[in-house]
Amino acid sequence: MQRSKAYRAAAEKVDRDALYTPLEAIRLAKETSTTKFDATVEVAFRLGIDPRKADQLVRGTVNLPNGTGKTARVLVFANGDKAEAARAAGADHVGSDDLIEKVAGGWLDFDAVVATPDLMGKVGRLGKVLGPRGLMPNPKTGTVTMDTAKAVTDIKGGKIEFRNDKHANLHFIIGKTSFSDQALIENYAAAIEEVLRLKPSASKGRFLVKATMATTVGPGIPVDVTKTRGLLEESADA
Repeated sequence: MQRSKAYRAAAEKVDRDALYTPLEAIRLAKETSTTKFDATVEVAFRLGIDPRKADQLVRGTVNLPNGTGKTARVLVFANGDKAEAARAAGADHVGSDDLIEKVAGGWLDFDAVVATPDLMGKVGRLGKVLGPRGLMPNPKTGTVTMDTAKAVTDIKGGKIEFRNDKHANLHFIIGKTSFSDQALIENYAAAIEEVLRLKPSASKGRFLVKATMATTVGPGIPVDVTKTRGLLEESADA
């Protein structure tokens, strides 16, 4: 793929043989962002798991202390007072059978999905549509719940969901290039702490194998995966 001149110039600033601390990577990611808009800062990990085994999957959520920089569009499958509670909390789309049919037809104008347990029998039929996009509601991530208001509030407030893919990679965002270094490192620290907490007991050897940080359309920056503690102290000292 032909890269732009701006991208090539940005990529030249990254030492591919180096391992940057998370804070160094954040600063370099912001410096090498090639877009005119407020780009998203993303992190990708290669995990030391066997994604074919159910007892080694990594899936969870984390509330980023400084949000994501983007207000997620939330769809809620609910009826009655739970539907009203979701609307009051700021849900973008709320409904049941009609909304299920709309999604089944290919409509995907949303970023997160919440459902009450009583509707999961019907919502489950959307697995082929929502599953590949990581949007299927799940009790483990708090998106199958009777407390629809809390679920919507959490997601709107910066709660992100992550899970490994079939290649043992795990992706999550930590904010925007307009965020301060401190805000981004605080988000990174919160996310990495939760990922480490979810390490499967069946996973042997190194859990965090490698990591890369990048902005939207920006070059990848190799991150030192051994730097998982004292990240906020590093920021304070810098």
